[in-house]
Amino acid sequence: MKKKTFYSIFITILFLIFLNTLSCFSFAWGDPQIVGKITSAFESIKDWLLKIATPAAAVAVGTGVFMKKFSFGDEEKIRTGKKLIKGSLFSYAFILAIDLILSAIKSLIS
Repeated sequence: MKKKTFYSIFITILFLIFLNTLSCFSFAWGDPQIVGKITSAFESIKDWLLKIATPAAAVAVGTGVFMKKFSFGDEEKIRTGKKLIKGSLFSYAFILAIDLILSAIKSLIS
């Protein structure tokens, strides 16, 4: 079973290397116009999402804080407020980390 898995992974890697070397010779070095338009569209979507993420996280954290503050001792509301604060901060940190990783990859490629 292990030999079969090893051989299939090895053949897949060789096939991908073959396709990579083949693509260097078969296509022009420049990007077609539609690829440039799609790339710029994804860049503008990414920028828009980052601009929206900051106020959305602030509103979610504020809502969680107010939910905890005005719970009047209700344990369920306190728990929900804590979950809302933790979830929104985690999501915002995840979005920023993805942006950082994509920027690092982009700088390595170009």
